Amino acid sequence: MNRFSKPLHGLSALLLQAQCPLCQRTTPDAFCQDCQRQIQRCQISKPGWVQQEQVPVFAWGCYGGALRRTIAAFKYENKPYLARPLARWLASSWLSTSDRATPFTVVPIPMHASKRQQRGFNQAELLAEHFCEQTRLPLQAHGLARSRETTAQFQLSAGDRAQNLADAFSLGSAFRKRPPRSPVLLLDDIYTTGATARSAAQTLRRHGIRVQGLIVLARAEREERGKE
Repeated sequence: MNRFSKPLHGLSALLLQAQCPLCQRTTPDAFCQDCQRQIQRCQISKPGWVQQEQVPVFAWGCYGGALRRTIAAFKYENKPYLARPLARWLASSWLSTSDRATPFTVVPIPMHASKRQQRGFNQAELLAEHFCEQTRLPLQAHGLARSRETTAQFQLSAGDRAQNLADAFSLGSAFRKRPPRSPVLLLDDIYTTGATARSAAQTLRRHGIRVQGLIVLARAEREERGKE
């Protein structure tokens, strides 16, 4: 190695580093070490299914703090690459507690075509793709369809959310051709009031499709749900 190659190698390594989406410090990974520690403090210490009215929910973390800011950066700041590390953490938590003998089919909560075009991606679908890579569960991205555009849920009161999502989903093209033989795991980024999950599950159940529950990155605590 000549006297110029070492400095050039160091410069190229620095240029290849990205910025942490939370603090903008350079990092070779998706997050800097400090921010990753902050995100992982949001992880639920004893993960498992929690019964939420009609749909059981499995969550990796609590919706707040650094995890909430990370999900916002992922969705609203055009950072789809964050799906990979977030889904890896979710999959690891799921695998540590799940019964792997049951062959579930993973179905992401769909977005309306107009909203997907505006954002450029469906965050639930990206999470589901990487989640299934880790868990080896089959993915069916077209099991559900968004049949009409709805108002953003965060703009509505808890009471208005169910009405907003009435008949918002329909059976997707894949399940119209061939319904799944295995139970379905719905997958989304956040669980707040549960209106989205209930509407999606009801659509599938009306067609005789079994829904095991909903898997999410983050579940809002009760006081947080009242604010959303």
